[in-house]
Amino acid sequence: MNTRVEKAINDQIKKEASSSQFYLAMASWSENNGLNGTAKFLYAQSDEERFHMLKLVKFVNERGGRAIIPSIEQPPIEFDNLTKIFELLLEHEIMVTESINELVDICLQEKDYSTHNFVQWYVSEQLEEEASARSILDKLKLIDGDKGGMYMFDRDLEKATVLATPPADGGAQKA
Repeated sequence: MNTRVEKAINDQIKKEASSSQFYLAMASWSENNGLNGTAKFLYAQSDEERFHMLKLVKFVNERGGRAIIPSIEQPPIEFDNLTKIFELLLEHEIMVTESINELVDICLQEKDYSTHNFVQWYVSEQLEEEASARSILDKLKLIDGDKGGMYMFDRDLEKATVLATPPADGGAQKA
């Protein structure tokens, strides 16, 4: 595996691991503040970021490189409010998108077309992540702190998470 590409992917592994922990901290805060639907959504986001990390780890190792499992910084414990959480989430996803774009650029510079092809999945994924965060922020702005609206928002986010979460058995049918 090209050493420059390997280093860039290992940097991305760290960002994905940090994202998972960041969202886990947000989920914990939400749960501790009675926002169980939001917590469920953020726990699922944390799991998704960990999946992104694992996918990169396996790719590097399968290509003959060495994936480095990083240590990560302690994420925040406290957040101002729910709107701030989703503003931070959007900012974070924009940073991850920029990082993925840099990885794509490195792949093209190094003419590593196999990795470039692999990374395209992340490009598409980031479009979805940013759009989701923007949509949630739009809803929170509409609610504008209304308690009834917050209750419905939290409940709707929980229902949306249940619908979007694949079954634990991966959808396998039991005989």
